[in-house]
Amino acid sequence: MFSKLAARNVRRSFKDYSIYFITLVFGVCVFYTFNALEGQSVLRYLSQSQHYIVEGILMLMDVFSVFVSVILAAVILYANTFMMKRRKKELGTYFLLGLPTGKVSALLFLETLLIGILALVVGVVVGVFFSFGLSALSGSLFRVSVDFLKLSFSFKAMGKTVLYFGIMFLLVMIFNGVSVAKCKLIDLIQAERRNEDMKEQSVGKSVVMFLLGVALIVIAYAMLLIRGIFAIDALFLVMLGLGTVGTLLFFRSLSGFVLRVCRGNKGFYYKGLNMFTLRQFNSKIHTTYLSMTAICLMLLLAIGITACSVGLNNTINAMTDEPFDFQIVNYDADKNAVDMAAALKEKGFDTDGELSECLQYTYYYPDEATEEKTGASAVISLSEYNAIMEMMGRPAVTLEDTEPFRDEGALGDVVRIGYVVMRDEQVAALSVRRQVLVGNYAGDIEETEALLMNALENGAVSNDGTFYCHTKLSTYLDLLGSKVLVIFLGLYLGFIFLLASAAVLALQQLSQAADNAKRYAILARLGAEEKLRDRSVFVQVALAFFVPLVLAIVHAIVGMTSANAVIAEVGKLDAAASGAVTAAFLVVIYGAYFIATCLGCKRVARGK
Repeated sequence: MFSKLAARNVRRSFKDYSIYFITLVFGVCVFYTFNALEGQSVLRYLSQSQHYIVEGILMLMDVFSVFVSVILAAVILYANTFMMKRRKKELGTYFLLGLPTGKVSALLFLETLLIGILALVVGVVVGVFFSFGLSALSGSLFRVSVDFLKLSFSFKAMGKTVLYFGIMFLLVMIFNGVSVAKCKLIDLIQAERRNEDMKEQSVGKSVVMFLLGVALIVIAYAMLLIRGIFAIDALFLVMLGLGTVGTLLFFRSLSGFVLRVCRGNKGFYYKGLNMFTLRQFNSKIHTTYLSMTAICLMLLLAIGITACSVGLNNTINAMTDEPFDFQIVNYDADKNAVDMAAALKEKGFDTDGELSECLQYTYYYPDEATEEKTGASAVISLSEYNAIMEMMGRPAVTLEDTEPFRDEGALGDVVRIGYVVMRDEQVAALSVRRQVLVGNYAGDIEETEALLMNALENGAVSNDGTFYCHTKLSTYLDLLGSKVLVIFLGLYLGFIFLLASAAVLALQQLSQAADNAKRYAILARLGAEEKLRDRSVFVQVALAFFVPLVLAIVHAIVGMTSANAVIAEVGKLDAAASGAVTAAFLVVIYGAYFIATCLGCKRVARGK
């Protein structure tokens, strides 16, 4: 009997459960996706040679999953509190019909179980496809072959998701049981809450508060842009405090500022239901400005973390932007000069066939006069320098006089020493210091590099530390783990903060709409058309959703500008990619909550 009643209640109240259900589905989807990272194309590629890095990334994601689960549990409990508030009259009816507290608790237990199972199934299914999309996105960002891209299912992630969300649902069931046990019948029957009294602020007070808030935000912006985002000290905390207080004052001033300004425009204020809409918005600011401040800051974190994690991809790529596929350095060339290309051929690596281009050049010790005058610790001949420039696709240089030419940019070898370029005849009189062999692969990078490593391991050059081999692929793989961690962790936290912000906003607006249900009924009896009531609902929800979002975007733009100023030393944020990905997440998650909230509030306003 209770199973049928629970199933019927879930079906009948599914519209009321929509926000709750969306929150659960998004939560399960995100949690499953980021706990199924071992199936991601980039991690499968990285595990071939850097399995220890993959293990570290997965371990760190496990740790952050605990933090994420706490946030999700808080959001789910908050959503459940709203649902319980909406159903107080229904629960009171069950008590009037003679159902004992234990039976009512059992009914709520079954309903929570049904919703939880449905949310887990839908969330995991969506998560599988979302994981595939994330795999394609990360694969394109990290230039991983499509051979590693496939649709997969992770039983480990499934088990972890069921365990964590099972605990969350258990907490919800316990909370519901305690709430029912504490309820009094009279409170359940008279469950409607009175709307808050209208409290208006003077225009002067609102204007001063608004201007002070804007001033504090501007000061915080100036400190951030001047000092930089990575200057972590006492003033950094002061900057955060100023920005937070300024944001709070901005929202607090809206309670009187917007209403009074709109009142000045009589044509707008008395048009349609604008007066009702603005007064409703104004009446709630007194209790919601704190939550709007918190939501704005959470949105700032969601936007900033997501955008920076994607945008930093180009910055890290710049760190691997080396001019040659490999470089072999002979540190002991003054005692043991070697023809390294010939040595590689002897050990089976055909430099003519495997390399598209190859060049060995020499560094020399400078004479005392040159070293004293230029501060350089090495010299390279003009002919070899121009040969390297040709390989790099750069223009050749000429020496108009006998003065050496100092190139501030390193040639790409792993030994970043200061050097000058001198005429060949001048260099001929100097002593050899080091030799460097550089080249680019003709065929597949990984296959060719494997052949090169095999020749080196077989003794093409000495392994006593006097020779050192460095490749572009090895640098890329070393940094790939950092890139993966940055983007996955950033997206993970960005998703969660965005989900929490949108869910809290949605539930807050639905709760306020329920409080105002009688007022909408009065408007209907007074002859207000349904489309005007719907428009009033839409405007109120839009103000609640987009005012904190717009301010959060402004905060994020300033923060990313400051971050890019620091990052510009080694690269720059990929603004196009980060903006596109962040916008997509906002449209999908924030947009879904906005639409669902509008529909839910309209149903309440229509008395359905």
